[in-house]
Amino acid sequence: MSSRSADSRHDTVQERHAAPKVPLRRNRGFQLLWTGSVFAFLGKEIAELAYPLVVLAATGSPGWAGAFGGVQIFTSLLCGMPAGELADRYDRRRLLLCVEATRALATGSVVAAFVLDGVSLPHLLAVAVVVGAVQPLGGSTRMLLVRSLVPPRQLTAALTQEEVRSHAAAMSGPPLGGALYAVAQVVPFVVTACSFAASLVLTLFVRPPVEAPHSPMRAAEKEPLLTRMTVGLRALWGHPTLRTGMLFAAAMNTVTAPVILSVVVHLREQGLSSTAIGFTTMALAVGGLAGTVLVAPLHKLLAPGVLMLWLGGTAALLIGSLAAPWGRWWPALALFLLGLGGPSMRVLVDILIFRQVSDEQRGRAVAACMTVFGAGASLGVFLAGQLLEHSSAAVTVLVLASVLAAAWCVGLRTRELRRAQWPEEQEA
Repeated sequence: MSSRSADSRHDTVQERHAAPKVPLRRNRGFQLLWTGSVFAFLGKEIAELAYPLVVLAATGSPGWAGAFGGVQIFTSLLCGMPAGELADRYDRRRLLLCVEATRALATGSVVAAFVLDGVSLPHLLAVAVVVGAVQPLGGSTRMLLVRSLVPPRQLTAALTQEEVRSHAAAMSGPPLGGALYAVAQVVPFVVTACSFAASLVLTLFVRPPVEAPHSPMRAAEKEPLLTRMTVGLRALWGHPTLRTGMLFAAAMNTVTAPVILSVVVHLREQGLSSTAIGFTTMALAVGGLAGTVLVAPLHKLLAPGVLMLWLGGTAALLIGSLAAPWGRWWPALALFLLGLGGPSMRVLVDILIFRQVSDEQRGRAVAACMTVFGAGASLGVFLAGQLLEHSSAAVTVLVLASVLAAAWCVGLRTRELRRAQWPEEQEA
């Protein structure tokens, strides 16, 4: 794969910023990328339900069904930092094309295995490794492509549209995956492979502006690989505001990741049916979708540090309230309210942290941050699982809320976080 080079078909970055402002809905490149990501995210959500079901059907072991997701997450964490190095070194559009092609081929191999009656656990685990390996690269390159296609003043609107896609896929993917699986085991994988292929085709027509090669990146090529891969993490850690924001967001991610697991156990302890549990947990995605309309108002009303602390404080209260005996449907309302703040928090992190890192380091900064968040989420789910094994779900959510409350107290006392300001050119 070659390093990014000039392409006469592309606009330059300077031309993009000098051109008259075009409404986001008429930004052809962004809308093509976004539409492709709708297919990709929907396929991913369908597959995340279908893979454990197929593993369970093939082995009869819930442990192996859970191992599929564990292998995928672990591989993603291992490949997170190298993904950032690749995103900063090579053409991001070509990298995303490689990611989508890899995911389509990996999923297609499962379809072929069904056709040939050769579905096996080693093959499925190999697919988990492949899909997990390219996932951080796809996330980093897609995020960076959005920034190259959208003017800075429209970034909040673009990121909000990205949140709509994510939550809509989270809502519709699992039930659609279940319905497709009920038709035949192979059907969800056919749909998923076609989804990744559709994303690949649409990405082919995206024409991001070309940026001049970064001289710092060329100079850094002689540095050791580990030094280059960690430059993004060091850039975040060396800036007090970025470091504090990243750590606080990581603490929130660690605590909120196991909330659904805790709610499921809590509702099962109360004797609710699986249908009721499904509708209850879906409230988090519904709240996230509804919360996209709050992003712009909240970002205008509050400074980023104040907004981050407000979201963290309300999240701690809502998570703790899940232990309250306020009826069987209170968890659904609490999850809905918790989901409302999710889009504002994720857009805040993107703008406050990633935007303040230079472009030649941004891919590695994004990958480093996502690796920290992923590691925190994995740790949170593991520790919550141990708590649920030895205590009640009510005790578990109270412990989670206490951890987040402690992080909130530390953040409240941190001047850099309290006084953080939005970067210039924040969308009005």
